[in-house]
Amino acid sequence: MPSIDALLEQARSGLQRVQPSELSERMATGAVVVDHRDSEDIAAEGELPGALIIRRAVLEWRLVADSPGRRVELEPGQQVILVCNDGYSSSLAASTLQQLGVTGATDLIGGYRAWRAFVDGMSDADPS
Repeated sequence: MPSIDALLEQARSGLQRVQPSELSERMATGAVVVDHRDSEDIAAEGELPGALIIRRAVLEWRLVADSPGRRVELEPGQQVILVCNDGYSSSLAASTLQQLGVTGATDLIGGYRAWRAFVDGMSDADPS
């Protein structure tokens, strides 16, 4: 039986993961960002502007083309960037979506918390 670290490494080997500094550009060029954090985490830490909120428990059913529960229309190959708290469960979920035909699925390195730190660092930067 593989360890969770081995499973995570295998999942990430098939992803073109996105850096927090790249997220806004990817969104501007058509990527769909899906935040699958728990509602308690979103309430406590904040929302990611422009992201769809889809619970992890139903993620595949909402995004996969042949699912009767699909709620998001995706273009073939359209990038879908998954966001969790720290970039672990999003890697596993993105890998699963790829296996189900969502070929543009990937995740945000470091998750919401890394993105938040990047954004906060930008606002704290010395403008001179």
